[in-house]
Amino acid sequence: MPESQNIEWKESWRDEYLKWICGFANAKGGKIIIGKNDNGEIVGVAKAKRLMEDIPNKIQTQLGIICDVDLKEEDGKDYIEIDVKPYDVLISYQGKYHYRSGSTKQELKGNALNNLLLKKAGKTWDDVVEPRANFEDIDLSAIEAFKKGATISKRLPFLAEGENLEQILDNLLLLEGGNLKRSAILLFGKNPCRFFINAFVKIGRFGQTDDDLRFQEVIEGNAFQLADKVLEVLDRKFFVSPISYKGLQRVESWEYPYEAIREVILNAIVHRDYMGAPIQISVYDDKLIVWNEGSLPEDLTFEDLKKKHSSRPHNPILASAFFKGGLIEAWGRGTIKIINECKKAGLPEPVIESSSGGISVTVLKPRETVDEEYYYEGLNARQIKAVEFVKENGKIKNSEYQIINSISQRTATRELKELVEKGFFTLTGIGAGAVYKIEWKLNK
Repeated sequence: MPESQNIEWKESWRDEYLKWICGFANAKGGKIIIGKNDNGEIVGVAKAKRLMEDIPNKIQTQLGIICDVDLKEEDGKDYIEIDVKPYDVLISYQGKYHYRSGSTKQELKGNALNNLLLKKAGKTWDDVVEPRANFEDIDLSAIEAFKKGATISKRLPFLAEGENLEQILDNLLLLEGGNLKRSAILLFGKNPCRFFINAFVKIGRFGQTDDDLRFQEVIEGNAFQLADKVLEVLDRKFFVSPISYKGLQRVESWEYPYEAIREVILNAIVHRDYMGAPIQISVYDDKLIVWNEGSLPEDLTFEDLKKKHSSRPHNPILASAFFKGGLIEAWGRGTIKIINECKKAGLPEPVIESSSGGISVTVLKPRETVDEEYYYEGLNARQIKAVEFVKENGKIKNSEYQIINSISQRTATRELKELVEKGFFTLTGIGAGAVYKIEWKLNK
C-alpha cells in the first residue's frame, strides 16, 4: 500500500509525528506506519513494546484524541500501525492546526484555518451572519433584477408579486435570526466592498509580456450585477470586435464567444474565496485568462470538469441564489458549457488549471487571428522552420530536425526541448521512436 492521502510511512517514532496525527484527524483520517522506510519496506522498530504505551498516552494528552495503536510483525520485524479517525471538531497540537492534503502535511493559518473551522461547524463562508450590515445596505434595484430573472427562468415564479424584502431574502436563505448573511451583501449589497474589501474584479490589458501592462480597470458592484458590468467593460474597452456584413448591414461580433466568457465570470464569482485576492482578468493579444483564488473540492480533478460532475460550489448559498435567479445551472455543467462554446466558435479547448494559489481559465484565440511575429517570439529561425514543417507533415523526429536544419543531434535535442517547454510541441514516445507534434494551442 503506497503513501497517499491516508497513508504515511516513518522508519522510527519521533514526537513531532504528532503533527501528522493532528493533520489526519482534521482531514479524512489515515494511518501512520512506524517501522517502514520511504520505499515501503518493513525495517522494524526498536523498543516496540515501550512505544505501544508511550504513543497512545502522548496522543491523548497532547492532542486530546484517541487512536487505535496496533503492534504488527512481518518477516520477524515489529512495526506499529496508528489508525487515526477523522474528527468533527478541529484538533490542535501545541496551539497550531495541521491538515493532511494529498501526501503532505500543511499547517493551517489565515483563510485556510477559518474555512476549516467553518467546515467543522457545518458552515460555509457565505452562510455566516454579517453583523455590520442592515437592510438599508441592500440595493432594491438588484432585488428587482433578481425577481425578474427568477420569474423568467420559472425557478421562483411566485417572487414576481413579492414586495416584502425580508420575506424574499428569507426565501433565499440569506437571513439568520432576522440578520443578513454575508451572501446577502455579496448578492444584493449597495457596496459589497465596504464589507469585503476584495469583492471586485480587476481587468488588465497586457502587451507581449506579463510586465507590459497597457491599461487596467476595476469593476465593483454586487454579485448579481457584476458579471454584466464586467462583460460590458470588456466589450467596450478591452475587446476588438470583428466586423462583417449581411448584405449592407454591418455586424459586429465578439472577439471571444460571449456565452463562454460570461460562464467563466459567473463561475469565478460563485467559487472564489472572498477572503483572498479579487478576481483578475488578463487580456492578451492571443488569449484571455480569468483567475480567482480558491481550489477544487476534494476528490474532484481538472479532468472531471470536462464531463458531467457533481456540483460542489465553494459558496453554496451564493450559488443557490444564482441558480434561482436563472444565472447558472445547478448540475456541474458550467465548465462543459465553457468548453462547448469555445469549440463552437472554432477556438481551442480552454485550459483550466491551478495557478498561483487559485484556479485560472485560459481561453485562446485560433492561431490564424494572432500576429505571426508575436506568436513566434522567442524562437530562432530553425525552430520556426520546424513548426512550419510539423504544420505541413503532422510530426517531426529529432533526426528530421537535424536534417532540415543541418545541425548536430545535441543541438536538435536542446532546441526541440525548448519547443516543448514553450508550448509549441508535445512529445510522445522515447528514444528513436520519439515524435514531436503540434501542441493544441497551435492547432487551427
